[in-house]
Parts: sequence; structure tokens; C-alpha cells
Amino acid sequence: MELDLSADIAALRGTFSDIAAVVDVDRLRADVAELSEQAGAPDLWDDPAAAQQVTSRLSHAQAQLGRVTGVGRRLDDLEVLVELANEMDDADAAAEAQAELASLSDAIGALEIQTLLDGEYDARPAVVTIRAGAGGVDAADFAEMLLRMYLRYCERQGWKANVMDTSYAEEAGIKSATFEVDAPYAFGILSVEAGTHRLARISPFGGADKRQTSFAAVEVIPLLEEATEIDIPENEIRVDVFRSSGPGGQSVNTTDSAVRLTHIPTGIVVSMQNEKSQIQNRAAALKVLQARLLLQKREEEAARKKELAGNITASWGDQIRSYFLYGQQLVKDLRTNYEVSRPDAVFDGDLDGFISAGIKWRKRKTDD
Repeated sequence: MELDLSADIAALRGTFSDIAAVVDVDRLRADVAELSEQAGAPDLWDDPAAAQQVTSRLSHAQAQLGRVTGVGRRLDDLEVLVELANEMDDADAAAEAQAELASLSDAIGALEIQTLLDGEYDARPAVVTIRAGAGGVDAADFAEMLLRMYLRYCERQGWKANVMDTSYAEEAGIKSATFEVDAPYAFGILSVEAGTHRLARISPFGGADKRQTSFAAVEVIPLLEEATEIDIPENEIRVDVFRSSGPGGQSVNTTDSAVRLTHIPTGIVVSMQNEKSQIQNRAAALKVLQARLLLQKREEEAARKKELAGNITASWGDQIRSYFLYGQQLVKDLRTNYEVSRPDAVFDGDLDGFISAGIKWRKRKTDD
């Protein structure tokens, strides 16, 4: 029996063509060529900060170009594979072609979602902070579950995620953690995860065998190049140094290398302890503090404009998702109503469905 995937491949090619037009592959190639030339300059590292920006932008552009051109090559290869399967009447090759069709459909779907990310900061890397909320030990444990979930998601995407700070709770779990995701469109994708997450389960920490509800907050901010242009006077920052600690408060560093910066006028606090030296931790903390201050300034300006326009209704609810680990075993997003009945897969980083639904939901809200 002849394998006929021509209609499916044609449909994927049509979608892919639209995506390539939006992404502008020719512009991407030109960007890669220009940045490669800059990266090859002999005096590049005379200015380390500028050099890091060039190499980071080059890495992002190359990754984006590789994803798009890779899908194009896979579509070509799939057509060849179908022809070979039919010529040789090879059942294994036919099964391989059908599996590759499904895989390509997922890959093109992910690229299509990216075309919806047209916000001002969507293309930027992201800094994610998770904080335990109400719920005692269960909330701290939940916060650690969310941290692992997002790190696994980044791993699945092939993204580089660097944990910058972790504050461990005394009994179990974490009080908070901050990690940076240096990948194109990390902010646009992960920003739909920002908000309050709720966990309902039979607590493993109590003997009463009763249902326990706990909460954790997820904050996502873009890492902005222009944030470094924000000048923060030294007298507005309080600097505290302390020893890095591991689970249960155990010291993992014999020197005071961890740094906590407090912006006195706003009360914003940023801690970093995962770099090797106090100087590195202070520089990393300052970068995040600058990004938060810039974002706060932009949000205040936007809020004033909304107030003048008579529209002060927030577009995002505070609680975004519920995780049920008893009885029905369900994870449900409260904005999109997207749900899955396998919480174990979700906590292992399978977030594609939730993030795709969230990005589409946000786009509809923005366009309305």
C-alpha cells in the first residue's frame, strides 16, 4: 500500500512558509553575518561588556536561524523518505516517515507560537524567581517542585538555565530561587507562567492525612540591555554579604561571597550566591536589580496611561494554575481552561501545552 503524506506535508509547508516570512530568514542571515564579523574583531574583548553583548546576540541569532532552516531541511528530507518508502515498499521507512511527520508538526507548531511573541521584550532572555507563599512546609516543598519543573522544561527546550540564587527552607524545600534563562524569546514564552500557582494534595509532612493547600509565586522579568544604562546612586543601595548556604541551612561556602542588594527607595531586594566570588555575585545582582527597576518604571508609566484612559482593570488574574495531586489528579490553567490529567509529566517539565495555550490566550486579550 502506497504511503501518501503529500497533503499533510503541503499543509506543513504552507504554515512553515508563513513562519519563515514573519521570522525573516534573510534578515536573520544578515544579522548572523554582521555579528560574526564583529565577534571576529581582534579588539573585541577590549570592552568585555560590549563583547558579551555581541557574542550573546550572535548565539541567539544563530540558534534562531538554525531552528528555522533545520525545519526546512527536515521537510525536504521527509519527502525523500516517503519516496524511498514507496519505491522500496519498506514498512519500517513508512513508519519512520509518519513519526517524523508528527515530530515536524510539533516543531512547526512551536515555531508558529513564537510568531505570536511580538511584545516589546518578548525576544529577550528571562530571569525567573519562585517564592514560597502560604502553606508552611508544603509551600516551600511546592516552590522547589516548581523550580525543578521549570529547569526540566528549559532542559527539554535545549535552553541554558543558570540558577543564580537559592534560599533553602529549614525543614524542606526552598523559600525562594532565582534563575536566568539565556535563550531567544525566553521572556515571551515564560512570562505566561507569571502569577500565583496553587497546589492541593495530602501533605507528606503531616500525620493528619488531610488535604493541604499551598501557594507559590512565580515572577518573570526580561533581562534588558538598556537596564544597564540605569544609574543607581550608591547611597540608594544597601549591600549585605553572607555565606552561601545549602539545604537545611548547611554552609556550602567558607567565605562571605553571597551578596544581597536592597534598593532603599523601593524596597526591592535581590540576592545572589551561586557565583564563585563576591564581585561576580554583586555584578549579577546589580544586573537583575537594574532590570527590575527599569521594568517597574515602564509599568508605572503604563499604569498612569491606563488610569488616564479610564481603564485600570488588570489583564492578568493573580492565581493562574491549580495542581491537584489527590483524587482526580489534574493540573488546570484558570485562564485558558487547558488541563491535563498527568501531573507527574507536568512536574517533569512537560509544559508545552500550557505555554502554547497561554500565549494564544494573551494574544487574544491583547488584540481585543
